[in-house]
Amino acid sequence: MAGPRPVVLSGPSGAGKSTLLKKLMKEYDSVFGFSVSHTTRNPRPGEENGRDYHYVTREVMQAGIDNGDFIENAEFSGNMYGTSKAAVQDVQAKNLICILDIDMQGVRNIKRTDLNPIYISIQPPSMEVLEKRLRDRKTESEESLQRRLHAAKVEMEFSKEPGAFDVIIVNDVLEDSYGQLRNALLEEIHKVKKINTSS
Repeated sequence: MAGPRPVVLSGPSGAGKSTLLKKLMKEYDSVFGFSVSHTTRNPRPGEENGRDYHYVTREVMQAGIDNGDFIENAEFSGNMYGTSKAAVQDVQAKNLICILDIDMQGVRNIKRTDLNPIYISIQPPSMEVLEKRLRDRKTESEESLQRRLHAAKVEMEFSKEPGAFDVIIVNDVLEDSYGQLRNALLEEIHKVKKINTSS
């Protein structure tokens, strides 16, 4: 795929990926673009189709997967999620660094493609902190919470595998974590800025 090198951001729910991404997008809104994922889950309050996700039926999504339209897809808590090739190409075509916010299954899938992204893992300081963050959200049933915590354990183990990620950031103090994230991406950020100012 032509265009700037994408960035894969992975980490358990509650690790703070969304907060870090918002800060990054605020500081570099003309450098990064989000690939909008597909999902079969229902929108949450305030979410918008085409902005937060492409909300589709299971049939539509399965047809796309069967057709090879997806770079990665996974099933979580009974819902399907996936990133289409077109979603990444849309971002790269604007000469933006495409950010892919995906789980461990997705990371494994992408490693089998020719995408060649920068792999970054965002980790919570501990399982206790993660559980507190998830409980404070008050959006999960106990069953869903336990599923997320189990998935987090597995994901944190995966991040320790040699070569799984280029950068691992433990998100304890937000400003420090953001500094680490920005430093990991500075080279690509400068490339994009250079191209954008010269075009």
